[in-house]
Amino acid sequence: MANNIDMLRFSELGYKVKSGIASKSEKDEYMRMLYNNGSITKDQFDKYNGNQDTEGLIKLALAVGGILVIAHLLSRD
Repeated sequence: MANNIDMLRFSELGYKVKSGIASKSEKDEYMRMLYNNGSITKDQFDKYNGNQDTEGLIKLALAVGGILVIAHLLSRD
């Protein structure tokens, strides 16, 4: 599924989010990338956009994002 994601941009955003230096728009972009890729559900994405359990959803997104990056690296020839 990670084929739908610009992995360089995704990794950059993930680093910023994890480091706590991402702007709101960068966090939004990160979450939107995960949603568009099918890595988080519509319900999770809507809760993030509605500011419900935002920190919990960010932690979940970082875990999912880490798995996507590892899968991408393992699938490279």
